[in-house]
Amino acid sequence: MDFDLTPDEQAFSDEVDAWLAENHDPAVMDPTRENFAQLVDTPERRAFMKKLAAKGWLGMTWPKEYGGQETHGIYEFILNEALSRVGAPQIGKGVGIIGKTLIRHGSEKQKREFLPKILAAEVEFALGYSEPQAGSDAANMQLKAVKVDGGWVLNGQKIWTTSAHFADWYWVGARTDPEKPKHDGISLFLIPMDNPGLEIQSMPTIAKDTTNQVFFTDVFVPDDYLVGERGRGFQYISEALDLERFTLYTLSPVAERTRLLIEYVRSASRDGVPLRKDPRIRARIARISTDTAVAQALSKRFVCAAKDVHGKPPTAEASQYKLFSTELGQRVCREALDVMGAAGQLREGQDEAPLRGRFEHAYRATAIDTLGGGSSEVQKNIIARRHLGLPKNF
Repeated sequence: MDFDLTPDEQAFSDEVDAWLAENHDPAVMDPTRENFAQLVDTPERRAFMKKLAAKGWLGMTWPKEYGGQETHGIYEFILNEALSRVGAPQIGKGVGIIGKTLIRHGSEKQKREFLPKILAAEVEFALGYSEPQAGSDAANMQLKAVKVDGGWVLNGQKIWTTSAHFADWYWVGARTDPEKPKHDGISLFLIPMDNPGLEIQSMPTIAKDTTNQVFFTDVFVPDDYLVGERGRGFQYISEALDLERFTLYTLSPVAERTRLLIEYVRSASRDGVPLRKDPRIRARIARISTDTAVAQALSKRFVCAAKDVHGKPPTAEASQYKLFSTELGQRVCREALDVMGAAGQLREGQDEAPLRGRFEHAYRATAIDTLGGGSSEVQKNIIARRHLGLPKNF
């Protein structure tokens, strides 16, 4: 497999980098947010996304009939990595998850209503999968959807709903057929976040971001906003999670942390002895550097596997990339804190902290990365069953 960019791909990469330099805005671009830039809603962020839309860079891989350019996924990969490298908001859930799922399974009405708004950066989404009793096991969700005349009434609770505090629409899984096996009884809905039956309660995390729990009280959803077929929601959510594992977990922040750690080891000393001369530290750095290159190869492998703009995203490749890259991100931070010793535990922003505490905060942020989009344990099960062909219970 050739991992080098073609001349056209390299030209696009250079164009994106030049555009980001010309449009640099510290209010929008902050690498210390550790890949959470898309979770901060400000007028500057929304204006930045509209600039991306005006360049025609949102939805590049979508079919032309829906406003896309049918470009290969490598171009979206190049764009997303460049955005995350400078700490800018990325293409987001609308382009990378909801839009692609609607193209495959949504009604014509839903496509007409949402796809143009997504491409124009005029709408924000929140994803509603997890519940108090259905975190990693999304098929166990119990949010109840009862059929009524003209639509559905939803009652229950969601948790860990990122972006619910500023999103315009809610992409929600609910149980419509409780008598069926759990994987077959779930349907997918689109709900406006200003629905009077929704109550949003913010939940700060150990990183810089805020997540939410959402309570549903007699939330009415018209039939027009049932996505796809009744009872097929878990299949649609599974496809969307494959997209999420790649769209929202870029590698650039991990590679940047690896670079910062290497630079620190090159220049720092302990007890008058340069860290770079310690054989144990050298071995750790070599392993981290090698694994970062492996993660980069896995990311390119996923892009190459997702060639068909109309097709289903590759499941095993998405899980392999997500598992390896997010656990590597946490391991880089853990190794950095070990190398820095007690001073590495000083909080972010303190002048006496090594690298002003960058790794102290990054370590907290990377713990969240290993959970979102399906925990590491879920990814291992997917790889075991769908790639290695192992039985469900072993």
